[in-house]
Parts: sequence; C-alpha cells; structure tokens
Amino acid sequence: MPEPLRHLVLVLGDQLDRSSSAFDGFDAAQDAVWMAEVAEESTHIPSSKQRTVLFLSAMRHFAHDLRRDGIPLHHRQLDDPANQHSLAAELDAAITRLRPAGLVLTAPGDWRVLQALRGVARQHGLPLDLRDDRHFFSTVRDFADHASGRKQLRMEYFYRAMRQRHRILMDGDQPCGGQWNFDADNRQAFGRDGPGLLPPPTRVAPDATTEAVITLVAQRFAGHPGQARPFGWPVTRAQALQALDDFITHRLPHFGTWQDAMWAGEPWLYHAHLGAALNLKLLNPREVVARAEAAYRAGQAPLPAVEGFIRQILGWREYVRGIYWTMMPGYAEHNALDAQQPLPAFFWTGDTPMACLRDAIGQTLQHGYAHHIQRLMVTGLYTLLLGVQPQQVHAWYLGVYVDAVEWVELPNVLGMALFADGGVMASKPYAATGKYIQRMGNHCSGCRFDPAQSTGDKACPFTTLYWDFLGRHEARLAANPRMALQVKNLARLSADQRSAIAARADAIRAGALAT
Repeated sequence: MPEPLRHLVLVLGDQLDRSSSAFDGFDAAQDAVWMAEVAEESTHIPSSKQRTVLFLSAMRHFAHDLRRDGIPLHHRQLDDPANQHSLAAELDAAITRLRPAGLVLTAPGDWRVLQALRGVARQHGLPLDLRDDRHFFSTVRDFADHASGRKQLRMEYFYRAMRQRHRILMDGDQPCGGQWNFDADNRQAFGRDGPGLLPPPTRVAPDATTEAVITLVAQRFAGHPGQARPFGWPVTRAQALQALDDFITHRLPHFGTWQDAMWAGEPWLYHAHLGAALNLKLLNPREVVARAEAAYRAGQAPLPAVEGFIRQILGWREYVRGIYWTMMPGYAEHNALDAQQPLPAFFWTGDTPMACLRDAIGQTLQHGYAHHIQRLMVTGLYTLLLGVQPQQVHAWYLGVYVDAVEWVELPNVLGMALFADGGVMASKPYAATGKYIQRMGNHCSGCRFDPAQSTGDKACPFTTLYWDFLGRHEARLAANPRMALQVKNLARLSADQRSAIAARADAIRAGALAT
C-alpha cells in the first residue's frame, strides 16, 4: 500500500526552477509534483502561438528532467483527452485522486492564478503553504516597506537602494564611476549608415519535444495571433545559459550605446533576449547580474552598458513586481485618462501603412518579441496617443510577447506606456511626436507619412495624435511639472490648427488609415 501523500507541490509554467522555494524540504518518498498544461492559460487572453509554444515546450522539458531525477510527478498534458483545461479544475481532480495532506506553492506571477488555486485549496479544506519566490532580489514585503510613507514612488530611488543593499556595481559606499546613471552615455541612434554588421542572436533549433508542441499549438490554436515557426527560444536551463553567455560575450559591450535605437528589419540588434528565460525561471537574475558586473570588472564591457543592463533587471524588473503585488487587484482596472478607443485591428495583423508600427508588430507576431523602445515608444506610444482602452492594450501585450507574465507586463503597459495609473509608475506620460521615431531609427525614410507634419494626408499619425493628446488632456498635463513645457507649446498653434489637428485625429480614430 503506497504511503499517504504529504505534500502536493504545485509547479506552474513560469516556475521551472528546481531550486525554488516550493522544493524546500521535498521528500520523494512522501511528496509529489503537480503540473498541468491547460487551454485556459492560452485563451483567457488570446496567447500567441510563439508564447504558447514556449511555455508548453519549457514545461515538458522540465517535466522530463524531474522524471529523470526520480521526482514523483503528476503532469497533465494539453492533448490528454481527460484534460479539463483550467488550472482550478485540474487541481481539483488531482486532489480528489491523490488526497494529499497539504499543498505547497511558490508565489505565482499572476493574481488570477493565485486566487484560483487558493479557491481550490479552500474548497478541499487543505492548507496551502504559499512560499516566497526567491528568484527575485527583493520580496513584496521589501517593496511595501520601501513604499511606506512615500508620497511618490520612483524607480530611481528604489534602484539605488537595491544597488547599495546588494553591493552591485559599488566601489565601497559609492557607485562605480561616481554616478548612478549613465543614460547620457547611452541611448544613441545608429545614424544614416545603420547598425552595420550585427552579432547574431542565440536561436535554438527545436528538438523533438518542441517540434511536437509546435504541431500541437498550430492545430489547437490555429486562430491565435502570430505563427509557431520559426521558433528558436531557449526552453531548457542549459539553452538559457548558452543564451546568457552569448549576450555577455557578443552584445553586452554595445548594449548601452544602442539600447534605444531601432532599425527596420532588424529585430534583435544588441539586446539580451533573456526576458523569457528569466520569467520562466530558467535563469536566475542574480547570476545574470553577476555575469554582467564581472564583464565590467574584467574590462570586457564598459560601465555605461553594464549599468544600463543591470538597471533593467535590478531596477525596473524588481520595481514593477512590487507595484503589481502591492496594488492588485484594483491596479488592473486603472484608466486615469478615461481612454475608451478600441485597439486597432491592425495590431493583430501588422497591416498598416505606418512603417514603424508595421515593422514592430510584424516582428512581434513572427517572433513574439520586440525590444523595449518598440514596445514603449512605438506600439505603446501609439495606443497612448490614440486613447485606446488600457485593458485592451494590456490583453494584447500579455498575449503576444513570449516574456509576458502579468506581474511584469501589466505595470509596464498600464503604468509606463499608457499612464493609466495616473502617475504611480511613471512621473509623466511618455508622449512624443513622430520626430522621436525618426531620430531613433530609419522607418520614416520608407514611410509615406511625414513626422514634421501634423495635418493633411501626409501628416504622421504620431505627430497628429500627439498634439491632439496634449489638447484633450491640457488641464491635467499642465499641472505636471515634467509636461508643462510640452503643454505650453500648444499656445504656438492657432485655433484653426488645433481644429484641423482634432479633425484629423478623429479621422484616424475612425479608421482613416486602415489601408
């Protein structure tokens, strides 16, 4: 007769880490692991084929490793005829069948998932041992302590405290190089001649497991965004470490200089492409930050590049997680600018005459990837200026990007890109005309629209919508010290100009740019 099951350890698709807190004290003689691939996780928002392939393939590789190591595992695959296709229903069935004395779970990255699993545990009267996610440098409690008593939250101060606390890029009590921020040395544009010869990204050839998942996803989710091939994302820890090595060696030295630059037809540039591996827990942020700092200390990468990269992980990544978990569930409903426009249909196809959007959305649908400036200052900027309802934009970002888990995606979209939280995440809306996109890349040279014009058929929609955005929110933005100068520039426009801009903006919102 088998021993009674002490703990059923729940492992989610973004928790593929054998060193996670859920495995603390694990005893193969009396504990077991539960994993479930369910359609709900790809359908509660329309998850892109690339994203779904990544999650399912990584889960199956992780499950294989658990079995290989003798870990008792109950793993429901998506194509199992008995699959009930929701985490709650699958966990309910597993508890009924296995009768564990308790459940163990590392804190999930999604409020919805946590509530669902808690609900099942309550239904069965089982204790749920919810453990801290040690994958991060800080806990949610740490962030709450940081936020307590502050009138405003700003990432810069949080980031500096994290640098000091964890002794990262510090020389004694001072930051390396005598300053905390090297943005002035970074964020350049490629110029007229473009990026030149670029180092290739790490792309992993699909093995038999991934090939089977690609076929399954292409059939099961045929109507979902994007395409399942080509697929080259790391789905194992070994592959993720290879991708880390490749970035540190070949792209980190130039990352800072070109981190905000764009170039048509070049999706990868000098970026790390490690977000998905980090968010699935195939990589630990401590090892990624340590490798970057070691490259600086060894003279293999300049300080501005290394600081800019570490800021994204130690600063923004930790900061947005704190925002999410201290402010949910209400945070998801924010709409401070009362934006109600529907998401344009071309966000699902890339079929738009705007060259920058066509390029960013096209590569997103093909690879499940776009770098941070394409997300913030192309797709995000357009939806901000157009006035798209924030929850529709959130659902799009969460669905299309392979590195999207709600804790990181939601604050970046609602807070940073859309200013829908009214200034919790960012001190100002990231509003700009098409001249910003022209300055940072070459898309405008191949586009029928002119970023210098705000009215007329050749006017860049970004420029038109920028002035319309300032006009629609003039009173609110004038009270923001960081926006006051931009709002004052409205005074340069005559009443006729403002009227023409508003009319052109209304036409854009009505679909004038559909072809």
